[in-house]
Amino acid sequence: MNKKIFVYSFFSGAGFLDFGFEKSGVKICFANEIHKPFLDAYKYSRKMLGIVSPEDGFANDDIGEYLSGKKLSFIVNAVKKKRKHGYVGFIGGPPCPDFSVGGKNKGRYGDNGRLSSTYIDLLTKAKPDFFLFENVKGLWRTKKHKQFFDEIKRRAQNSGYWTTERLINAIEYGVPQDRERIILMGFSRNVLEDKGIKTNRSCLRELAKEMFPWEKTIVHQKEKVFDLPWPKTIKFRQENELAPPEGIDQKLTVQHWFKKNKVEEHPNARHCFRPKAGIVRFAEVPEGDDSRKSFKRLHRWRYSPTACYGNNEVHLHPYKVRRINVAEALAIQSLPKEFLLPEDMTLTDMFKTTGNGVPYLAAKGLAKSVTIFLGEK
Repeated sequence: MNKKIFVYSFFSGAGFLDFGFEKSGVKICFANEIHKPFLDAYKYSRKMLGIVSPEDGFANDDIGEYLSGKKLSFIVNAVKKKRKHGYVGFIGGPPCPDFSVGGKNKGRYGDNGRLSSTYIDLLTKAKPDFFLFENVKGLWRTKKHKQFFDEIKRRAQNSGYWTTERLINAIEYGVPQDRERIILMGFSRNVLEDKGIKTNRSCLRELAKEMFPWEKTIVHQKEKVFDLPWPKTIKFRQENELAPPEGIDQKLTVQHWFKKNKVEEHPNARHCFRPKAGIVRFAEVPEGDDSRKSFKRLHRWRYSPTACYGNNEVHLHPYKVRRINVAEALAIQSLPKEFLLPEDMTLTDMFKTTGNGVPYLAAKGLAKSVTIFLGEK
């Protein structure tokens, strides 16, 4: 019989990654998020979805506080207690602006960069059975960031974890978005031995290439998706009708998800930035022109560029003279229409937590890969 899987979540945001794991049969036991509005949104969304609170609670703390003292004891004891009944994992995506190509590029020395190292420190102290680390592809794109990533990986391996990594694209999991992220998974030697896998160093190096079932939960080969005859740009016309072109996959389009989530009726539809000026500029951008740094206009019959709504990046509605609203942003992140953000949350926080979150279907796919791996001999 397969063991139960328990998860402790860090850098939880509004809970997109956790929601995907939970819907894959994993029990979320604890969620930690330092930005209180995000944590409040996490609690609110769970309540509206009818999901009970994690049994070990929510925490509005800096993750560094869990490296010593009572909070470290709490985590260590919680892991030991849950391990009696199944596997225990940590999941989290430390804030990434210091590694982002469009960010400050401070790397390990930035405030956010240091959080990645702190997360690994916590893993080596608490010793969960497995972990997931999510971050931007910038960790692979530049030499100094890649060195830091390799150092993180070595530290995990030296603490007894077999690691496997992949640059995923959210579109592979059915998300209407071209969004690349690095996923690093680690599994303890105890887990591997429980599965009947040899754990000598040479064996582990070989397993890293083929053992983890990354491909089993992918629903689209990205190369095939990107080779489809997607429409380019057309002149913007407000509220115009436009039939879908032949040969595309409509389920990966912005328009499909707007319709699927009934965004015009969604409670978060009225949450949208409405500038006092610049409307004329909005109308000048062609539908589908996402080539510029800001003022990217989505194409209704194409997938979205990476959902990123901060640092002056503005995404425009395909056929309306405005920015996209929160309901539309949630749809682009593949969340179900029942997922809501609280009414009293600021617009800035709504868009930031939405853009920072792991797309729901990608989270669900990653969770299924974990459950398959842990459940197979």
